[in-house]
Amino acid sequence: MLQIVFNEISASELSKLPTPVQFTLLEALNIQPEDVELQRLEQRFGVLERGKAKLYRCRAGDYRIYFAVEGSHVQVHRVLHGNSLKDFLFRSNLGGTVTEDEVLGQSKSFWKLIEEGERTLKTL
Repeated sequence: MLQIVFNEISASELSKLPTPVQFTLLEALNIQPEDVELQRLEQRFGVLERGKAKLYRCRAGDYRIYFAVEGSHVQVHRVLHGNSLKDFLFRSNLGGTVTEDEVLGQSKSFWKLIEEGERTLKTL
């Protein structure tokens, strides 16, 4: 399994959840090095792209984990409740016939959430 690294925001979001939910989310992020090498991430997770940036979306119960894989690290950018995303899409008038990943990939507001988390990432 690759090392999972949380930024301050995603760590805070995760710590507010009940312990059993935390374990469920971490279990869902069980990513092995061969998953990356054999490009299986696209099969297991949703993919959001903007330019050269690629994020993966892991659905685990009612939650969504947005992360990137860099080298031997899984960098978790945000942990959000699914209903908060539906509300976000509704408020942004982004609902429709396209998929959740396509809508979020095109949303500047969503990428601001991700960038906010990136700024809090501390180097180990």
